[in-house]
Amino acid sequence: MKTIIHLNDGGNMFVIIVYDMKEGRTDKPRKLLRQYLQHVQNSVFEGEITQGQLNELRPRLESMTQPNESIILYEYATENHIDISVYGEDPRSDKQFL
Repeated sequence: MKTIIHLNDGGNMFVIIVYDMKEGRTDKPRKLLRQYLQHVQNSVFEGEITQGQLNELRPRLESMTQPNESIILYEYATENHIDISVYGEDPRSDKQFL
């Protein structure tokens, strides 16, 4: 099944946020992200967000990570442009999952 997401007018963007945190430390990001986005899997959130909401969310996410943890923010500003922000260690650089 294919899902097509159309952004609303008014500067909203679609984002996906995933996090990988130590056991027992997931409640804080989950509670924060539920205020802004839809919880779609254990550590995955998605939805439309305004630039102002994203600007207030970014520093809060960044302050939550400890060594060996990460929060990744995928921004879909337009159909052809995606910005990826990684807070903490970037798991994509781990050669374990080739």
